[in-house]
Amino acid sequence: MIRIAVIVGSTRPGRRGEAVARWVAEVAGRHAAVTAGEATVEVVDLAEYGLPLLDEPVPAAFGQYRNAHTVRWAATIDSFDGFVFVTPEYNHSVPAALKNAIDFLYAEWNDKAAGFVGYGIQGGIRAVEHLRLTLAEVKIAGVQTPRSRCRCSPTSSSPTSSSPTPPTPPNPACAHRLSTRRRL
Repeated sequence: MIRIAVIVGSTRPGRRGEAVARWVAEVAGRHAAVTAGEATVEVVDLAEYGLPLLDEPVPAAFGQYRNAHTVRWAATIDSFDGFVFVTPEYNHSVPAALKNAIDFLYAEWNDKAAGFVGYGIQGGIRAVEHLRLTLAEVKIAGVQTPRSRCRCSPTSSSPTSSSPTPPTPPNPACAHRLSTRRRL
């Protein structure tokens, strides 16, 4: 069975990442492979792992993990076949907690695929682009998907028709729903 992790890339208190990740997992759960029992989707929240700043004395490429938190994180990541990274955009990049979590490991990431969901005031595009570069170094293949526009407006139209379509449920990742005064 294929196992996909939806990784919550922010540990910030009050973050929106957890809601976005649950939404991603819900949508992915309707995929034919999941409903047929051929794949599973699970949310993995970085905040639940409490990883400190990288504290392994040996580079991750050697796989000689000495700390219990690293061994636990390695076992979790190794158990998945692919990932969907849910990341906010902080200062034109990914959150430090996400970069740190990636840097803890090496072989556990290798030869797997990843999709991306970015969010934030600017849509998270720059964070996703930085994340693609980082993940390429740990041998994760980034899956290219078309960028989606928000379909939350009540007058959205189908791309193949000029007639209005019913609105989709509100997407918590929509940039227009986020206030610049609120933490992402």
